[in-house]
Amino acid sequence: MRQIVAEPIADHVPPKDSTRRVALIGGTTTFEDCMVALRRLLYPRQLIQGPDIAEYECAFARLIGARYAYSFCHGRVGLYGLLRGLGIGPGDEVLLQVPTHIVVSNAIRFTGARPVYVDCRLDTYNMDLEQARQRTTPRTKALLLQHTFGLPADIDLALDLTRRNGLDLIEDCVHALGATYDGRPVGSFGRAAFFSTEETKTISTTMGGIVTTDDPALATRLQEFQRTCPPPPILQTASYLLKLMLYHGMTEPHAYRFCRPIYEFFGKHNPLPRPTTPEEVLGKRPAVYEQRLSNGQAALGLRQLRRLEANVAHRRSVATAYHKRLSEMGFRVPRCPAKADPAFVRYPVWVENPASTERAAIRFATLGMWFSSVLEEAHSPDCGAYEMGACPRAEEAVRHLVNLPTNPRVTAQDVEAIVSALVRAQAMDGGRRTLL
Repeated sequence: MRQIVAEPIADHVPPKDSTRRVALIGGTTTFEDCMVALRRLLYPRQLIQGPDIAEYECAFARLIGARYAYSFCHGRVGLYGLLRGLGIGPGDEVLLQVPTHIVVSNAIRFTGARPVYVDCRLDTYNMDLEQARQRTTPRTKALLLQHTFGLPADIDLALDLTRRNGLDLIEDCVHALGATYDGRPVGSFGRAAFFSTEETKTISTTMGGIVTTDDPALATRLQEFQRTCPPPPILQTASYLLKLMLYHGMTEPHAYRFCRPIYEFFGKHNPLPRPTTPEEVLGKRPAVYEQRLSNGQAALGLRQLRRLEANVAHRRSVATAYHKRLSEMGFRVPRCPAKADPAFVRYPVWVENPASTERAAIRFATLGMWFSSVLEEAHSPDCGAYEMGACPRAEEAVRHLVNLPTNPRVTAQDVEAIVSALVRAQAMDGGRRTLL
């Protein structure tokens, strides 16, 4: 297979193509991926079960530097199985940061344990580990360390905290596939780690997640849990592969400007499968929760793992260009910790008014709104047992964050157009505040 090498993003390249509009998703897949998905749909003998699952899990484990890996229908299901494998249940507490996603909190609560929320730092949007230390109690069993947006947290400090307090360190790497810390892949430091391959992440199997660990006893329990999870129904898997193909075509930058209005027109009536169920946004366990990953999805994940190095190199190049241009313009951008080499799944920027910034950029790109709540997608934070006021920095951050696309379809011209739109929006918001 031809190796794809990401070209560096040049400085100050003027926008040339006004017909382009960049999407947040769809950019990690290729036409060849779509052809593989189509062949699986036309010849479905190995759509659900087959050898690709084991090959994918082995490849993933090698990539992370772990001995074991187990795949599931979602990263949250892998986390739930992992927590159960660690013996975490009623009466226990798990430290996790905000902002995060409601499904992470749900996985903890579904075991019977209590999520204990910790505020974030405003320079990285990762966990404030000093506050985590202060919120540790004799009931605390694990620290769930999120590498937000693909920016590694301070793993040295987290390891010191967990060792001193006898806690299990679980790395939340759903944003961070390909990131490294001190030269090692994130996900290789704690007792275990979990990843997501949902359509908005660094690689896409439409839905999916995976857990890695070096612990043989924990691996045995994870394998037993995986065996209890039923395989996904054939129609559900077919809809996942169909969605991957449709999104690949619809989000091509020259097509996306026409396809996006159609997508928005259908709104909630869109028949394609959604990542989060109506029950989950309310903090409730859906009737169908535990499932495995299908063989067809594993085949797609395996193909994309082989391109991961070029994928991540491109994202780093785009993020570097955003950082340089936006910091020159006085925007608040994330600070990369010492020893960390990020793999930004999206690039977060603090702006005065996210809604007006999104409108200003809409000609050139759809901006992400991770996170617009301390518990993303939750009907309200109290659905995840979060009490407002508990983490004021996170509550402030979610009122100001937009996230910029970094996927392999983003070009130097796109970066310049998006940055220019952010500058215009910031200037307009500043003018409005002056008038007020």
